[in-house]
Amino acid sequence: MIIKKAEFVISNTQPAKCPRDGRAEYAFTGRSNVGKSSLINMLTGRKGLAMTSSTPGKTQLINHFLINDEWYLVDLPGYGYARHGKEGRRKIQEIIDFYLDEREELTCLFVLLDCRHEPQKIDLEFINRLGESDIPFALIFTKTDKLSKSRLNENIQLYKNKLLETWEELPPVFYTSSEHKKGREELLDYIENINKSL
Repeated sequence: MIIKKAEFVISNTQPAKCPRDGRAEYAFTGRSNVGKSSLINMLTGRKGLAMTSSTPGKTQLINHFLINDEWYLVDLPGYGYARHGKEGRRKIQEIIDFYLDEREELTCLFVLLDCRHEPQKIDLEFINRLGESDIPFALIFTKTDKLSKSRLNENIQLYKNKLLETWEELPPVFYTSSEHKKGREELLDYIENINKSL
């Protein structure tokens, strides 16, 4: 897929205010500071489309971007950022949960995981919640350029083994580096193939 056009449409905290034109939506979320905005900018080829920040927890809204006038890329808030405080984390989790439960247009949720870390309880709980709610999703390991190949394979195998303790089979898995544009074609082809099947 070639992205010729990517435009910001709306930011809000309520699924009721999301676009109602029936286009497919591909949403991205993950723990705060997982590299979500950088990945979105890399995928779309638009450097400042999603606001990147060295401060975790910058995205606190549901952001819709219209891609090629055909489908929406949705930037969801990151979950679990400690400095938001308990109440702040609860509000953000509510926004994410409300979107996941109410949004019929959601075609696939991409859950981002930082490949440098061991499986995190918060990620595993979130992934299991998707399974229980029957939400279609895929996993994206980010920042793969930050590790040696052997360490990367080791960490990813660790994650897969942990998931297979509760899952019979794994969802689709992608490996990305925003810096080196790694995984871009694979992700866009995956989205394009789903769009063709709708």
